[in-house]
Amino acid sequence: MSQTRPIPHPLPDALVELIAERFRVIGEPMRIRLLDALRDGPRTINELAQLLGASQQNVSKHVGVLARANIVAREKVGTRVRCSIADETIFALCEIVCGGLRQQVAELDQLLAGGAA
Repeated sequence: MSQTRPIPHPLPDALVELIAERFRVIGEPMRIRLLDALRDGPRTINELAQLLGASQQNVSKHVGVLARANIVAREKVGTRVRCSIADETIFALCEIVCGGLRQQVAELDQLLAGGAA
C-alpha cells in the first residue's frame, strides 16, 4: 500500500508553476470537450473531430498539448492516431469544479427566489 505524502504548505515556487501549467493546459474549452469525449473510451483524431465538429488539425493540436502534459496518451494505429486518457485524476478535478459550480448556481437560485443563501 503506497502512502501519499502531504502537499507542502506553503507551496514551493516550482510546484506553484507546475500547478499553474496544469490549469493552463486544461483551461481551454476545446480541451475540456476533448477530455469529455474521451471519457467514454479511446477515439481516433478523426472520430474526435467529427464528434466535436472541429477540424482534424485543430483536434490534433489540442490533443498534442494534452499529451505533452501527460493527460492524454496517443497511439499510432496504422494511419490513424488513437487517443485515450492517460491521467484519470483529471476527471476528479472536473467533478470538484462542477460541484462548486452546482453550489454557486443553487445559491444564486435561492437568492433570486427571495430566500437567504
